[in-house]
Amino acid sequence: MKAKFLAAAAALAPFCAVAQSGISIYGIADAGVRHTSGLSAANAASNGNSNGLSSGVDNTSRLGFRGREDLGGGLHASFNLETGLNLDLGTQANATKYFDRASWLGLGGAWGTVTAGRQTTLLAEAISPVDPVGMRFAAFNPNIATTALSSHGLGIEYGASGANTGTYRLDNSLKYSGKFGPVTARAMYGFGEVAGNRSALSSSGLGAVYASGPLTVSGAYQKFKSATLLDLEGATLGLAYQLGAVRLAANTGRSSADVSATAKTVQKVHSLGGTWAATTAVDLTAAYYRMSRERTGALGDGYSRVILFAEYKLSRRSKLYAEADYTDWKNNYQGVANKPHASGFTLGLMHTF
Repeated sequence: MKAKFLAAAAALAPFCAVAQSGISIYGIADAGVRHTSGLSAANAASNGNSNGLSSGVDNTSRLGFRGREDLGGGLHASFNLETGLNLDLGTQANATKYFDRASWLGLGGAWGTVTAGRQTTLLAEAISPVDPVGMRFAAFNPNIATTALSSHGLGIEYGASGANTGTYRLDNSLKYSGKFGPVTARAMYGFGEVAGNRSALSSSGLGAVYASGPLTVSGAYQKFKSATLLDLEGATLGLAYQLGAVRLAANTGRSSADVSATAKTVQKVHSLGGTWAATTAVDLTAAYYRMSRERTGALGDGYSRVILFAEYKLSRRSKLYAEADYTDWKNNYQGVANKPHASGFTLGLMHTF
């Protein structure tokens, strides 16, 4: 009996240590059956139709670890490690970074919190409370893709993002966040860590959120450098208002990028929408996005997109959802070989833990 007791105690020791350290494991599992016309299975412009199983339509599938320890004297230490998941494939979302969504350590107190590591930019932080669809469908949401630069499509790495396709999160970054009454202020600096040139791949920015009663106003500005010192500047400003059972939200965002010594790309996104809590179990969301792009020496183009969601809460952590979207491409933004319009429909299940 003594041997069995000791064996059981040894097996439970790691879990006891986790509990004492204030560490939690969390995540989202989201899978849906999706049909598209004019879009590929990866939601890129296409000339055909597709059917398949998608991961992260309502919310991005992920697995994370976070913790906090009170240090006394009003101080606390915290950390967050989070990786994106392709639930349909059983793979991590980023093949080169395991904790691609978050990998930071922080120290905080009454004066605010400073975090260091890989973390979201201030543009991404600012979009979160005022996006019309509440940050749903990240891979297809124009505010996430273009306003917050997750998929800027410029083909250049700006800031130490680790990719030439997007600048939504930065490696080697410091971020400060402090709450002062109804205002949360943020500042961020990203080290480029390029030998011999401290400005290359660097980033800096400021952001603020005002939240009081039913009103939220959120905005940010951030500047990024490429390895050859080309500039990318992004700015966003939006608001959300809770009117009884209805949440209304609107946002405008703009980015300007030097893509060479003589060429520039300017992208804008205007968005408007809302969510109606029709019952305690049913939420209905509708949003309209207008994206425009101007490039040196090229005709202006872009697209308009409508995204609809209907969600039914099975429990506090599980919901069924239906999603529909329609995209109208402007001036062959999608490529002349592809359809001028695109649509999609998804039925899915999301579980949080």
